[in-house]
Amino acid sequence: MEMDEDKSLQQVDLNKISEDSMSPDMNLEAALKECSTALNLFLNNRFSDALGLLKPCKSLSTYHAMGYSSILVMQAGMTFEPKDMDAAMASLGESLQTCQRFRKKTGILETLTNLWSRQPADNLTEEEMHAELCYAEILLQKAFLTFLDESIIGFIKGGMRIRNSYQIFKDCQALANVTKDMEKQKSMYIHFKGGVNMGIGSFNLMLSLLPSKVLRLMEFLGFSGDRETGLSELREGAAGNSLRSILSTLTLLMFHLYITVILGTGEGNLTECEALLEPYVEKFPNGALILFYTARIALLKGNFTFAQEKFLACIAAQEEWRQIHHLCYWELMWAYSFEQNWREAYRYADLLCKESKWSQATYTFQKAAILSMLPEEEVIELGENVGEIFRQVEGLRLRIAGKSIPTEKFAASKAQRYSSSAPVKLVVPALEMMYVWNGFSVVGKRPELTKSILTTLEKAEEQLKDDQNPSVYHVDDQCVVQLLKGLCLRQMGHLEQAELCFNHVISSENDIKHDNYLVPFSMYELGLLHKQKGDFNTAITTMESIKANHKDYSMESRLHFRIHAALNTMGSFSAKFPPSRTPA
Repeated sequence: MEMDEDKSLQQVDLNKISEDSMSPDMNLEAALKECSTALNLFLNNRFSDALGLLKPCKSLSTYHAMGYSSILVMQAGMTFEPKDMDAAMASLGESLQTCQRFRKKTGILETLTNLWSRQPADNLTEEEMHAELCYAEILLQKAFLTFLDESIIGFIKGGMRIRNSYQIFKDCQALANVTKDMEKQKSMYIHFKGGVNMGIGSFNLMLSLLPSKVLRLMEFLGFSGDRETGLSELREGAAGNSLRSILSTLTLLMFHLYITVILGTGEGNLTECEALLEPYVEKFPNGALILFYTARIALLKGNFTFAQEKFLACIAAQEEWRQIHHLCYWELMWAYSFEQNWREAYRYADLLCKESKWSQATYTFQKAAILSMLPEEEVIELGENVGEIFRQVEGLRLRIAGKSIPTEKFAASKAQRYSSSAPVKLVVPALEMMYVWNGFSVVGKRPELTKSILTTLEKAEEQLKDDQNPSVYHVDDQCVVQLLKGLCLRQMGHLEQAELCFNHVISSENDIKHDNYLVPFSMYELGLLHKQKGDFNTAITTMESIKANHKDYSMESRLHFRIHAALNTMGSFSAKFPPSRTPA
């Protein structure tokens, strides 16, 4: 990433820069330099100053247009406010028009043909090359916002924009390969190549997460989804000195620190994350984004106290974008949940309910679930009513294109038992949600905390055994406890005992009335157990049988992502086994 050594960044005269920016001589080099300054301001928590620096030239420069819109899109994605969505969408439309003016009118495909036919190298100017990249990036951002439109038309438009964006990135990749010998001496080429690395790498990495059947369809439509290619491109981009190096870095961090945890086996490369973040920690020690990712790495390593300190430092670092505070609240809620410090966990769940608009149904369920883990007298002391909070969940659900968000649908189905005339308490709802977000792979880094959670589960198990008047949810509750017990035992290395727990759930399939996710997820965990023992054959067979024999259960897509990730970790061995013919 090209960033001036900005010891005097705090003394940047935005008025002076803005006056200079209005000059008609704003060429590509000057634009990149000024956008680099804006990026530094952004990473130093000066979000409004970054926007103020970019705004005067957003109709004159592709990079100013893209940078300005990117900040508005990030803000809209974090606030979920209609006015922010509208402002971001309007800015994206204007930015596409700005880029269009700088794109080669004959089209990039014709330009590539001319290059392959050994036409003059100046057939495509640097300005036109970079306009293609910026256009592709803005199209992708517009697709993201379009997906939030709650209609099928929105999904179709978003899909078309993604396809167009991907094709332009592919064209730019071909252009970079053709022109590298001619262009490598030019100072701007490093920024063009960095943009190609980021775009192609992100597409390959994200598509590689898709289950095999979906991925084959995407490849038929012209997309590619090779994980190693994606990681390689992003690593090259992150290691470079281009404007987009930070974007490649942030994409890799998101992959290792979130995607592999939520949609994978929880085995992100934390060593790589620390190395990626190190130069930014030195340069932006008080940057909110840098503090946030530093804390997230610590959390996944099991250093919960240090993580809590860094999340609090992130909150204290700035007030302008309170949405970053909400991200920290979510993480702090889990950090304290892992320690079973339910009082502190409740504090942050309550703040999310009051301040964040992202997923009120999830936050409300989480708040009630955490309160369920506290003694009843503490709940009364806090002035809360668990049943009333659970009954709010259904009415808070969001729908996108008419469809429910899976985690919200799951939460609402669990909360439903509080809506009857004779409510039945959930057994260990906060620990169950910990599993939904793959938190047991995190708490497993701390054996003493895993043992503490196991003790809580064993107490719940005994209470269920002693229940003299079992409800219709009794078997379901027993199986929830057995699944979570199995996770703890496996993390502690007690594989035979863990296997008994998972098999108990699987053998109870005909008696489970409501929680239809329990058997397929228990089979998946049993598959991971066989993998841990080195029995890849049984692990793969077990996981493939889930796709063949189970469907229409809660969080089915999430499990298919995890199965896909688990099979990938077994490498060439899994390739010997044909994929299930049953649609995923």
